[in-house]
Amino acid sequence: MKHLPLLISLAIAMPAVAQSRAEDVLPEMKVIVTAIGDGYRPAADTALMLSSTPGYSVAAGGGVSGLPVVNGFADDRIKIRIDGMELTSACANHMNAPLSYIDPQQVQRIRLIAGVTQVSAGGDSIAGTIEVQSNAPVFAQPGAALLTQGSFAVSGRSVNNSVATSVHASAASDTLSIGYSGAYTRGHSYDDGHGRKVLGSLFESINEAIVLAAKGQGQQLTLRAGVQHIPYQGFPNQYMDMTDNHGQFANLAYQGAFAWGVFDARAYWQQTDHEMGFFTPERTGTMPMLTHGRNTGYALMASLPTAAGELRLGQEWHGFRLDDYWPAVPGSMMMGPRTYLNINDGKRDRTVLLGELATRHDARWSSVLGLRGESVRMDSGDVQSYGTNMMNMPDVMAARAFNARSRSQRDTNIDATAQATFTPDTASSYEFALARKVRSPNLYERYSWGRGSMAMTMTNWFGDGNGYVGDIDLKPETAYTAAFTADWHGGGEEGWFLRVNPYYSKVDNYIDVDVLAPFHPYMQMGANGNLLRFANHDAKLYGANLAWQLPLASSARWGRFMAMGNAAYTRGKRSDGGDLYRMMPFNALLAVEHKLGAWSSRIETKIVARKDKVDARRFEPATGGYALVNLRSSVALSKMASLSAGVSNLFNRAYADPLGGVYLSGLQAQGGAMRALPAEGRSIDVGLQLTF
Repeated sequence: MKHLPLLISLAIAMPAVAQSRAEDVLPEMKVIVTAIGDGYRPAADTALMLSSTPGYSVAAGGGVSGLPVVNGFADDRIKIRIDGMELTSACANHMNAPLSYIDPQQVQRIRLIAGVTQVSAGGDSIAGTIEVQSNAPVFAQPGAALLTQGSFAVSGRSVNNSVATSVHASAASDTLSIGYSGAYTRGHSYDDGHGRKVLGSLFESINEAIVLAAKGQGQQLTLRAGVQHIPYQGFPNQYMDMTDNHGQFANLAYQGAFAWGVFDARAYWQQTDHEMGFFTPERTGTMPMLTHGRNTGYALMASLPTAAGELRLGQEWHGFRLDDYWPAVPGSMMMGPRTYLNINDGKRDRTVLLGELATRHDARWSSVLGLRGESVRMDSGDVQSYGTNMMNMPDVMAARAFNARSRSQRDTNIDATAQATFTPDTASSYEFALARKVRSPNLYERYSWGRGSMAMTMTNWFGDGNGYVGDIDLKPETAYTAAFTADWHGGGEEGWFLRVNPYYSKVDNYIDVDVLAPFHPYMQMGANGNLLRFANHDAKLYGANLAWQLPLASSARWGRFMAMGNAAYTRGKRSDGGDLYRMMPFNALLAVEHKLGAWSSRIETKIVARKDKVDARRFEPATGGYALVNLRSSVALSKMASLSAGVSNLFNRAYADPLGGVYLSGLQAQGGAMRALPAEGRSIDVGLQLTF
């Protein structure tokens, strides 16, 4: 609070977006409890936008690069689509995770489908799908004059002196539309609950996008293009920081309504140039690490009405190319004289065919059945170590073994889903869902090859301080999931509801780790780590999500009071013993919301139990239980202006996030002992939004 700048935040309404015809015909297949909508939008990290959803968490990364976790499944096990584009992390530490490529202020709609995901909503994942839609093109009414719209918002937080700004502008006739959106955010390293600076957690991010659209006679063509630049982003739970990240994309989409049904087509391209290194006083030295990644793809979908529902047929292709190389450091005996080739000409191509049938059997029963087939081809070129001296001998031997064998792999993956919804009356519904979902390994899981401790620690998107090496012969993960959702409700959107969602997943060939050898991070004898190899092991994950809402009181004088909340419990175990990594302990959110005229206010308590079920192979730290109190309020000053203010972690509780990993950037400052990453202390958040 002592560094509170003139903070300005964005209180963004998330307008409803028209659903596809498939969703109009039948309820969408979703077995996770719906998120509590509180109108709050984080200043920097889009991954945090779903934080009020039971069963959803975010594993800490940099300021804009948190990794989503759904019912215990994290990161690549979740399919993420941004305006229909499938993006892949082009980094051995997943610093440029898919959700980092869109600023929260550019998001119009974000949706999570978890557990049992329709085959039309994505494959090559076993946890679910996150769909993000940016600001949709707007059009004037037929025959009306040119429609112009715009908005400006600025936001900030005291805990890290962060400021975020965004601007949107558009002009449209009834057939043509053009729009622009830009967002900028930066923050210093944040303070924990003791008022201590969490070293190396600063960041800066710039995102810009344009959208061009034309429509007429039931058809619409939309072109989106944009750029991103992250000049720097600190990662306190990684050995490296992001020292530069440039991304560009182009995305062309078509939708047409015909007498026989609806046809959707999309083609996209995205590329990333990424650099890791050191830029803060806590980390010194020179070790540049460069990656170039490219995503290309297309998706075709036809939705055909049937006598009792809809048939969806689709074909997709997605290709990913990756080069990961580390230039030699002049004068270094270890890091030279050659360029280290970590992933050389990495390829990962997916070809997809899918079919899905949605049926309304009668007034009470509906179903969705789907089948999806994917051919996944992967390959990588020859690699090389920095040098051939004794210091590099483990990597020299590993490179020889890697280059001597075939790296080409092909997986044939079959997804199948079945969901039935029973709606006996207007006050209840029951959903039953089964799924077989398959995910092939990513390029780093198969093709990272270095066996020296330095090289192995450079591959780590887990924030645990350990080192990793891949296995070309890894098998795809196959998850068999059963889920049930009971929903009781009444009184409409502002009425009451209770939703219960237990689930169980058995995963064959879950990609976990085997321990190769111990080591000491940064050669600190008080810090323990392991060198690990990715390995297939069977596992099971199970738990339950709960959400509720209850009107408390309502009057013209005092306004409306509503109680709401959720709770989630998740367990993950390996079949041969031991707990899985980054399993969120029991947690609950309790909130009371008040609305009176233009005012909306909310007080909430986040309760998290002690985390003592930890992954011993990764030396995952246990964390204590905690309770946080947050306050938020917003007011519409006029039709064109709104103001928001809030306090996060009101009582400045000092705690460690159970999914935060270890505090590597502070290892030297804390006497060489490994401990859990401290979380943010109290923050005052205020903001302003203007529309015109």
